[in-house]
Amino acid sequence: MDTELEALAQAHGVATWYEDWHHKRRDVSAGSVIGVLGLLGVDASTPEAVRRELTEVRQAQAEQRLPGTVIVRQGKGRELPAPGTITLEDGSRLEVAAVPEDLPLGWHRLAAGGREVTLVVVPAELPEPPKTWGWMLQLYSLHSAASWGMGDIGDLRTFVENSRGAGLVLLNPLHAVTPTGPIPTSPYSPSSRRFANPLYLRVADTAAYRRADPALRARVDALRPAPAADGLIDYSGVWRAKAAALQLLWPLAEEVDLNADPELTDFAVFCALAEEHGADWHDWPEELRRPDSPAVRAYQSERIAFHVWVQQLVDEQLTAVKRLAHECGMPVGIVHDLAVGIDPGGADGWLLQDVLAQGVHAGAPPDALAQLGQDWGLAAWRPDRLIATGYAAYRDMLVRIFRRAGGLRIDHVAGLWRLWWVPPGMGADGGTYVHYDPEAMLGILALEALRAGAAVVGEDLGTVLPAITDGLERTNMLGSAVLWFTRDDTDPSEGYLPAAEYPRNTMATISTHDLPTAGGFLIGEQVRVRAELGQLAGSVEQEWTNARKDRAQLLARLAAEGLITATSTNEEIVVAMHEFLARTPSRFVLASMYDVLGELKQPNLPGTSDQYPNWRMPLAASLEQIVSDPRFVRIAAVLAKRSGMPG
Repeated sequence: MDTELEALAQAHGVATWYEDWHHKRRDVSAGSVIGVLGLLGVDASTPEAVRRELTEVRQAQAEQRLPGTVIVRQGKGRELPAPGTITLEDGSRLEVAAVPEDLPLGWHRLAAGGREVTLVVVPAELPEPPKTWGWMLQLYSLHSAASWGMGDIGDLRTFVENSRGAGLVLLNPLHAVTPTGPIPTSPYSPSSRRFANPLYLRVADTAAYRRADPALRARVDALRPAPAADGLIDYSGVWRAKAAALQLLWPLAEEVDLNADPELTDFAVFCALAEEHGADWHDWPEELRRPDSPAVRAYQSERIAFHVWVQQLVDEQLTAVKRLAHECGMPVGIVHDLAVGIDPGGADGWLLQDVLAQGVHAGAPPDALAQLGQDWGLAAWRPDRLIATGYAAYRDMLVRIFRRAGGLRIDHVAGLWRLWWVPPGMGADGGTYVHYDPEAMLGILALEALRAGAAVVGEDLGTVLPAITDGLERTNMLGSAVLWFTRDDTDPSEGYLPAAEYPRNTMATISTHDLPTAGGFLIGEQVRVRAELGQLAGSVEQEWTNARKDRAQLLARLAAEGLITATSTNEEIVVAMHEFLARTPSRFVLASMYDVLGELKQPNLPGTSDQYPNWRMPLAASLEQIVSDPRFVRIAAVLAKRSGMPG
């Protein structure tokens, strides 16, 4: 690659090479680099353009221009190109020659060198999270006598009240969907990460339902959907029923103030427009494709107030269950899950389009399991626009989630450092990494978590940069340790790591939503299903050989720990897996309902769409059965032993 193009790419955080899954250098094509630079507003189409852009970069460096956002860790100062004025969050002003070391945490303004920028003072670390245990819950998979076709916030409340001393409950993402059919099944491709999914609302727990007379309540109750014929969750059917019920109750709603939360009102405008013009804003009339257009500003509809009201109801119920968790003695409480990105055609794709890379899809480079790379179809932040806008959209997202969360799991936490961009018109293997400022991304996350009193867990599975693990540990954010993947690097046969050697700064689990359940692993369900669907890259025989080897190695580890014998049943082995995790020094240890209840099918099978019922399978047992199930009680007792362990 031309050295000037390489220098320009480096200046803008665009990788010109990366280390592949074989740990070998893989060069990125010049076409990919030029395409990604163009998406960042950098013209690299000709050698002359490259030189022009490089001159601009070097001039900015020579002039020591302040970036649009300055990040400072608490206790650290920063030199300035000229004396300036700092306006603190509380409105007080300081005249300074440099950023002082004793600034308070928070969001401030800095004027210096002819520029006024955002100044964020972030904590060096979060308080160390407690040593505790909890449950992993795919909330949609619960079902009870009171819920409508899928688990809801009312079910979550019941679960928390019967959680048997757990310190936390980790949920699947509850991000907002676009409220038009068909409703997408994956919780990891949301319309907005700032707002919540109304499908999880318990209609009967709303103030409007309580105010309704018996006749109206009966009409609402009659809308409860019958179970689907195939036994799977029908998200679109659930929303049709709840939307109709909420429409009946709408006349009983308290007056909605559209000026109280402008961002929420903007989201509601999107929902109303989507009901008229379709779920993807790219297909709307051209005059509606920007939220600041005259046509959108002039748009009026009663549906705007309706959707604001619905979001307020969901937020009230989520905030109430957060409060309940702490009242029940949970030291962490409800932990939400942050998806790595959003549907480009959804609400945030429309509302935040100026800070998103238009046309880019986030994904992953080629690896052993996906040799053509992965295109997740998700929109990606533009790092330059985040900096220029003071990370306002990122901050707003975190603040809103932390209002209703005692903790936050960050899916693909490596995305705070770098993200694989797939430019328009290219395959996933034609992308490259774009780097973000981890001091900003991690620091702002720490600041808002600290202000909310929340814990943070990063999903750092697979091959990650050492800086990611170090960054999480430095800030007292937890990484992830999954039993299936936690191997002993010193063992030539790559057996499982002893419990005592697990990393302390982690959340330990048996599996995840994308991996085999405990019961499924023991019988090779993941091989059977993938073979049946034609999803195996190698031979079926080899996959079965690998599965039998993995099982034998796990049983050997459990036997070495004195947890099983040669005559142990599969159910006893699953209990032993939990006993094994309870012995680890990991800060959090979580049990999944799928493992506890002996479910064989995993919630999601990566690489499939319609071939497998991803995200649509309810648990076999009802919530009423789960909370009294002897297996649930036993696993709770096993994990509760950790309470007496030293922190």
